[in-house]
Amino acid sequence: MNLNDKIYIAGHGGLVGSAIVRQLEGRGFTNLLMRTHNELELTNQAKVKDFFKQERPDYVILAAAKVGGIYANNNYPADFIYQNIMIEANIINSAYENNVKRLLFLGSSCIYPRAVEQPMREEALLTDVLEPTNEPYALAKIAGIKLCESYNRQHCTDFRCVMPTNLYGINDNFHSKNSHVIPALISRFHEAKIKNYSEVEVWGTGRAMREFLYVDDMASASLFVMELDKKKYQANTQPMLSHINIGTGKDVTILELAETVKSVGGFEGKLTFDINKPDGTSRKFIDVSRLSNMGWKYTIDLKPGLEKTYEWYLEHFKYLKLS
Repeated sequence: MNLNDKIYIAGHGGLVGSAIVRQLEGRGFTNLLMRTHNELELTNQAKVKDFFKQERPDYVILAAAKVGGIYANNNYPADFIYQNIMIEANIINSAYENNVKRLLFLGSSCIYPRAVEQPMREEALLTDVLEPTNEPYALAKIAGIKLCESYNRQHCTDFRCVMPTNLYGINDNFHSKNSHVIPALISRFHEAKIKNYSEVEVWGTGRAMREFLYVDDMASASLFVMELDKKKYQANTQPMLSHINIGTGKDVTILELAETVKSVGGFEGKLTFDINKPDGTSRKFIDVSRLSNMGWKYTIDLKPGLEKTYEWYLEHFKYLKLS
Protein backbone atom coordinates (compact mmCIF):
# COMPACT_ATOMS: atom_id res chain seq x y z
CA MET A 1 0.00 0.00 0.00
CA ASN A 2 1.19 3.51 -0.82
CA LEU A 3 0.84 6.38 1.64
CA ASN A 4 -1.64 8.20 -0.62
CA ASP A 5 -3.88 5.16 -1.20
CA LYS A 6 -7.48 5.55 -0.07
CA ILE A 7 -8.16 3.03 2.71
CA TYR A 8 -11.64 2.44 4.14
CA ILE A 9 -11.67 1.12 7.71
CA ALA A 10 -15.13 -0.25 8.53
CA GLY A 11 -15.50 -0.32 12.31
CA HIS A 12 -12.83 2.31 12.96
CA GLY A 13 -14.26 3.14 16.39
CA GLY A 14 -13.96 -0.36 17.85
CA LEU A 15 -11.13 -2.04 19.71
CA VAL A 16 -9.37 -3.43 16.62
CA GLY A 17 -10.44 -0.81 14.09
CA SER A 18 -9.12 2.05 16.22
CA ALA A 19 -5.80 0.25 16.71
CA ILE A 20 -5.45 -0.20 12.94
CA VAL A 21 -6.21 3.50 12.41
CA ARG A 22 -3.51 4.43 14.96
CA GLN A 23 -0.94 2.29 13.18
CA LEU A 24 -1.84 3.57 9.72
CA GLU A 25 -1.66 7.18 10.88
CA GLY A 26 1.62 6.47 12.66
CA ARG A 27 3.09 5.19 9.42
CA GLY A 28 2.05 8.29 7.50
CA PHE A 29 -1.17 7.18 5.78
CA THR A 30 -3.43 10.21 5.52
CA ASN A 31 -6.16 9.20 3.06
CA LEU A 32 -8.23 7.17 5.51
CA LEU A 33 -11.97 6.74 5.04
CA MET A 34 -14.02 6.39 8.22
CA ARG A 35 -17.76 6.58 8.84
CA THR A 36 -19.70 6.29 12.08
CA HIS A 37 -22.82 4.13 12.38
CA ASN A 38 -24.97 7.25 12.09
CA GLU A 39 -23.15 8.34 8.94
CA LEU A 40 -23.32 4.96 7.19
CA GLU A 41 -25.64 2.08 8.13
CA LEU A 42 -23.65 -0.94 6.97
CA THR A 43 -26.65 -3.29 6.96
CA ASN A 44 -28.30 -1.05 4.32
CA GLN A 45 -27.20 -2.40 0.95
CA ALA A 46 -28.20 0.67 -1.06
CA LYS A 47 -26.31 3.06 1.23
CA VAL A 48 -23.18 0.89 1.21
CA LYS A 49 -23.32 0.66 -2.59
CA ASP A 50 -23.64 4.44 -2.88
CA PHE A 51 -20.76 4.99 -0.47
CA PHE A 52 -18.40 2.71 -2.42
CA LYS A 53 -19.47 4.15 -5.76
CA GLN A 54 -18.81 7.69 -4.53
CA GLU A 55 -15.59 7.11 -2.55
CA ARG A 56 -14.02 4.23 -4.54
CA PRO A 57 -11.47 3.11 -1.91
CA ASP A 58 -8.29 1.33 -2.99
CA TYR A 59 -8.21 -0.92 0.08
CA VAL A 60 -10.79 -2.05 2.64
CA ILE A 61 -10.34 -3.30 6.18
CA LEU A 62 -13.54 -4.93 7.43
CA ALA A 63 -13.41 -4.71 11.23
CA ALA A 64 -17.07 -3.77 11.72
CA ALA A 65 -19.34 -6.24 13.50
CA LYS A 66 -22.19 -6.52 15.96
CA VAL A 67 -20.56 -7.98 19.07
CA GLY A 68 -21.63 -8.91 22.58
CA GLY A 69 -21.29 -11.39 25.40
CA ILE A 70 -23.13 -14.63 26.17
CA TYR A 71 -26.27 -12.85 27.39
CA ALA A 72 -26.63 -10.79 24.23
CA ASN A 73 -25.90 -13.77 21.95
CA ASN A 74 -28.48 -15.91 23.73
CA ASN A 75 -31.21 -13.28 23.77
CA TYR A 76 -30.69 -11.68 20.34
CA PRO A 77 -29.43 -14.49 18.07
CA ALA A 78 -31.35 -13.24 15.02
CA ASP A 79 -29.77 -9.79 15.35
CA PHE A 80 -26.29 -11.27 15.56
CA ILE A 81 -26.53 -13.54 12.54
CA TYR A 82 -28.54 -11.14 10.35
CA GLN A 83 -26.66 -7.92 11.02
CA ASN A 84 -23.20 -9.47 10.74
CA ILE A 85 -23.99 -11.33 7.52
CA MET A 86 -25.51 -8.21 6.00
CA ILE A 87 -22.50 -6.06 6.95
CA GLU A 88 -20.11 -8.61 5.43
CA ALA A 89 -22.14 -9.23 2.27
CA ASN A 90 -22.71 -5.54 1.56
CA ILE A 91 -19.07 -4.51 2.01
CA ILE A 92 -17.50 -7.51 0.27
CA ASN A 93 -19.81 -7.28 -2.74
CA SER A 94 -19.37 -3.52 -3.03
CA ALA A 95 -15.60 -3.95 -2.81
CA TYR A 96 -15.78 -6.36 -5.75
CA GLU A 97 -18.10 -4.12 -7.79
CA ASN A 98 -15.80 -1.13 -7.33
CA ASN A 99 -12.51 -2.91 -8.06
CA VAL A 100 -11.00 -2.64 -4.59
CA LYS A 101 -7.40 -3.84 -4.85
CA ARG A 102 -7.45 -5.80 -1.60
CA LEU A 103 -9.80 -6.41 1.33
CA LEU A 104 -9.01 -7.75 4.80
CA PHE A 105 -11.80 -9.39 6.80
CA LEU A 106 -11.39 -9.71 10.56
CA GLY A 107 -13.08 -12.70 12.12
CA SER A 108 -12.92 -14.43 15.50
CA SER A 109 -11.53 -17.65 16.96
CA CYS A 110 -15.10 -18.59 17.94
CA ILE A 111 -15.40 -19.99 14.38
CA TYR A 112 -13.76 -23.19 15.60
CA PRO A 113 -15.72 -26.18 16.96
CA ARG A 114 -16.45 -26.42 20.66
CA ALA A 115 -14.53 -29.67 21.19
CA VAL A 116 -11.61 -28.86 18.91
CA GLU A 117 -8.09 -30.13 19.55
CA GLN A 118 -5.75 -27.56 21.10
CA PRO A 119 -4.05 -25.49 19.84
CA MET A 120 -6.72 -24.68 17.26
CA ARG A 121 -5.40 -25.01 13.71
CA GLU A 122 -6.97 -23.34 10.67
CA GLU A 123 -7.82 -26.80 9.31
CA ALA A 124 -10.26 -27.35 12.20
CA LEU A 125 -12.85 -25.05 10.62
CA LEU A 126 -16.19 -26.81 9.94
CA THR A 127 -15.04 -30.14 11.38
CA ASP A 128 -17.54 -30.32 14.29
CA VAL A 129 -20.36 -28.48 16.07
CA LEU A 130 -19.90 -24.93 17.35
CA GLU A 131 -20.23 -23.54 20.87
CA PRO A 132 -24.03 -23.07 21.24
CA THR A 133 -23.81 -19.81 23.22
CA ASN A 134 -22.38 -17.82 20.31
CA GLU A 135 -23.30 -20.00 17.33
CA PRO A 136 -25.13 -17.24 15.36
CA TYR A 137 -22.14 -14.90 15.62
CA ALA A 138 -19.69 -17.68 14.73
CA LEU A 139 -21.75 -18.74 11.71
CA ALA A 140 -21.81 -15.16 10.48
CA LYS A 141 -18.01 -14.95 10.78
CA ILE A 142 -17.65 -18.26 8.91
CA ALA A 143 -19.93 -16.84 6.21
CA GLY A 144 -17.58 -13.85 5.95
CA ILE A 145 -14.62 -16.16 5.33
CA LYS A 146 -16.51 -18.12 2.69
CA LEU A 147 -17.72 -14.92 1.00
CA CYS A 148 -14.11 -13.78 0.63
CA GLU A 149 -12.96 -17.16 -0.64
CA SER A 150 -15.87 -17.48 -3.07
CA TYR A 151 -15.30 -14.03 -4.57
CA ASN A 152 -11.61 -14.85 -4.91
CA ARG A 153 -12.39 -18.13 -6.71
CA GLN A 154 -15.08 -16.72 -9.00
CA HIS A 155 -13.93 -13.15 -9.59
CA CYS A 156 -10.15 -13.32 -8.96
CA THR A 157 -10.37 -10.74 -6.16
CA ASP A 158 -7.74 -10.48 -3.43
CA PHE A 159 -9.82 -10.70 -0.26
CA ARG A 160 -8.03 -12.02 2.83
CA CYS A 161 -9.17 -13.22 6.26
CA VAL A 162 -7.56 -13.18 9.70
CA MET A 163 -8.86 -14.81 12.90
CA PRO A 164 -7.62 -13.30 16.17
CA THR A 165 -7.49 -14.90 19.59
CA ASN A 166 -8.87 -13.07 22.66
CA LEU A 167 -7.98 -9.39 22.36
CA TYR A 168 -7.55 -6.65 24.95
CA GLY A 169 -6.08 -3.17 25.16
CA ILE A 170 -6.68 0.52 24.57
CA ASN A 171 -10.30 1.42 23.74
CA ASP A 172 -11.70 -1.86 25.06
CA ASN A 173 -15.23 -2.20 26.44
CA PHE A 174 -15.13 -1.93 30.25
CA HIS A 175 -18.88 -2.27 30.83
CA SER A 176 -19.49 -4.23 34.03
CA LYS A 177 -22.09 -6.60 32.54
CA ASN A 178 -20.96 -7.35 28.98
CA SER A 179 -17.19 -6.87 28.83
CA HIS A 180 -14.69 -9.69 28.35
CA VAL A 181 -12.48 -11.12 31.09
CA ILE A 182 -9.55 -8.67 31.07
CA PRO A 183 -11.49 -5.38 31.07
CA ALA A 184 -13.91 -6.91 33.60
CA LEU A 185 -11.02 -7.80 35.93
CA ILE A 186 -9.41 -4.37 35.51
CA SER A 187 -12.70 -2.67 36.43
CA ARG A 188 -13.30 -4.92 39.43
CA PHE A 189 -9.79 -4.62 40.86
CA HIS A 190 -9.82 -0.85 40.38
CA GLU A 191 -13.18 -0.55 42.14
CA ALA A 192 -11.94 -2.77 44.95
CA LYS A 193 -8.83 -0.62 45.33
CA ILE A 194 -10.60 2.75 45.52
CA LYS A 195 -13.36 1.40 47.80
CA ASN A 196 -10.92 -0.50 50.05
CA TYR A 197 -12.55 -3.90 49.58
CA SER A 198 -10.80 -6.74 51.39
CA GLU A 199 -11.10 -9.20 48.51
CA VAL A 200 -12.05 -9.70 44.88
CA GLU A 201 -13.82 -12.87 43.80
CA VAL A 202 -13.30 -14.48 40.40
CA TRP A 203 -15.56 -17.10 38.85
CA GLY A 204 -14.36 -20.70 38.59
CA THR A 205 -11.32 -22.54 39.88
CA GLY A 206 -8.72 -20.35 38.17
CA ARG A 207 -7.29 -23.40 36.40
CA ALA A 208 -8.86 -22.73 32.98
CA MET A 209 -6.32 -21.54 30.41
CA ARG A 210 -6.76 -18.79 27.84
CA GLU A 211 -4.66 -16.89 25.30
CA PHE A 212 -4.61 -13.09 25.08
CA LEU A 213 -3.20 -10.74 22.44
CA TYR A 214 -2.66 -7.01 22.88
CA VAL A 215 -4.67 -5.12 20.29
CA ASP A 216 -1.71 -3.18 18.86
CA ASP A 217 -0.12 -6.52 17.98
CA MET A 218 -3.39 -7.52 16.31
CA ALA A 219 -3.30 -4.33 14.24
CA SER A 220 0.32 -4.98 13.31
CA ALA A 221 -0.46 -8.54 12.21
CA SER A 222 -3.50 -7.40 10.24
CA LEU A 223 -1.47 -4.90 8.24
CA PHE A 224 1.29 -7.49 7.80
CA VAL A 225 -1.20 -9.88 6.17
CA MET A 226 -2.81 -7.04 4.19
CA GLU A 227 0.56 -6.09 2.69
CA LEU A 228 1.88 -9.58 2.02
CA ASP A 229 2.96 -10.26 -1.53
CA LYS A 230 0.08 -12.12 -3.23
CA LYS A 231 2.27 -15.06 -4.23
CA LYS A 232 3.55 -15.47 -0.68
CA TYR A 233 0.02 -15.26 0.71
CA GLN A 234 -1.25 -17.87 -1.73
CA ALA A 235 1.73 -20.14 -1.07
CA ASN A 236 0.82 -20.29 2.61
CA THR A 237 -2.96 -20.65 2.24
CA GLN A 238 -5.47 -22.62 0.19
CA PRO A 239 -8.34 -21.24 -1.93
CA MET A 240 -10.94 -22.82 0.38
CA LEU A 241 -8.89 -22.63 3.57
CA SER A 242 -7.41 -19.17 3.38
CA HIS A 243 -7.93 -17.68 6.84
CA ILE A 244 -4.94 -17.03 9.11
CA ASN A 245 -4.87 -17.32 12.89
CA ILE A 246 -3.42 -14.38 14.85
CA GLY A 247 -2.26 -14.83 18.42
CA THR A 248 0.70 -15.44 20.68
CA GLY A 249 0.62 -19.22 20.66
CA LYS A 250 0.87 -19.06 24.48
CA ASP A 251 -1.82 -19.34 27.14
CA VAL A 252 -2.07 -18.60 30.86
CA THR A 253 -4.35 -19.78 33.64
CA ILE A 254 -7.12 -17.47 34.79
CA LEU A 255 -5.36 -17.52 38.19
CA GLU A 256 -2.15 -16.19 36.61
CA LEU A 257 -4.13 -13.59 34.68
CA ALA A 258 -6.03 -12.42 37.77
CA GLU A 259 -2.85 -12.20 39.84
CA THR A 260 -1.17 -10.12 37.12
CA VAL A 261 -4.14 -7.73 36.84
CA LYS A 262 -4.20 -7.48 40.64
CA SER A 263 -0.51 -6.54 40.64
CA VAL A 264 -0.82 -4.04 37.78
CA GLY A 265 -3.82 -2.38 39.42
CA GLY A 266 -2.15 -2.13 42.82
CA PHE A 267 -4.88 -4.00 44.72
CA GLU A 268 -3.46 -5.34 48.00
CA GLY A 269 -6.44 -7.35 49.17
CA LYS A 270 -7.21 -11.05 48.80
CA LEU A 271 -7.98 -12.89 45.57
CA THR A 272 -10.61 -15.64 45.90
CA PHE A 273 -12.31 -18.02 43.48
CA ASP A 274 -15.94 -19.16 43.44
CA ILE A 275 -15.50 -22.81 42.49
CA ASN A 276 -19.28 -23.22 42.17
CA LYS A 277 -19.17 -21.04 39.05
CA PRO A 278 -18.19 -22.64 35.71
CA ASP A 279 -14.69 -22.53 34.26
CA GLY A 280 -15.89 -22.99 30.69
CA THR A 281 -13.58 -24.82 28.29
CA SER A 282 -10.51 -26.02 30.20
CA ARG A 283 -8.06 -24.73 27.60
CA LYS A 284 -8.37 -22.56 24.50
CA PHE A 285 -5.59 -21.15 22.34
CA ILE A 286 -4.76 -21.03 18.65
CA ASP A 287 -2.01 -22.44 16.46
CA VAL A 288 -0.06 -19.54 14.95
CA SER A 289 2.46 -21.53 12.91
CA ARG A 290 0.97 -20.42 9.57
CA LEU A 291 1.51 -16.73 10.39
CA SER A 292 4.88 -17.40 12.03
CA ASN A 293 6.06 -19.16 8.88
CA MET A 294 5.21 -16.02 6.92
CA GLY A 295 7.37 -13.89 9.20
CA TRP A 296 5.19 -12.27 11.91
CA LYS A 297 5.37 -12.68 15.69
CA TYR A 298 3.79 -10.78 18.56
CA THR A 299 5.91 -8.23 20.46
CA ILE A 300 3.90 -7.24 23.56
CA ASP A 301 3.84 -9.69 26.48
CA LEU A 302 0.85 -9.94 28.80
CA LYS A 303 2.06 -7.83 31.74
CA PRO A 304 3.31 -4.85 29.64
CA GLY A 305 0.06 -5.02 27.66
CA LEU A 306 -2.00 -4.97 30.85
CA GLU A 307 0.03 -2.01 32.13
CA LYS A 308 -0.69 -0.06 28.93
CA THR A 309 -4.38 -0.97 29.17
CA TYR A 310 -4.69 0.01 32.83
CA GLU A 311 -2.92 3.32 32.18
CA TRP A 312 -5.42 4.09 29.41
CA TYR A 313 -8.30 2.99 31.68
CA LEU A 314 -7.22 5.42 34.40
CA GLU A 315 -6.95 8.27 31.89
CA HIS A 316 -10.44 7.61 30.52
CA PHE A 317 -12.18 6.23 33.62
CA LYS A 318 -14.66 9.10 34.05
CA TYR A 319 -15.70 8.93 30.39
CA LEU A 320 -16.32 5.17 30.21
CA LYS A 321 -19.71 3.48 30.39
CA LEU A 322 -19.15 1.03 33.23
CA SER A 323 -22.68 -0.08 34.12
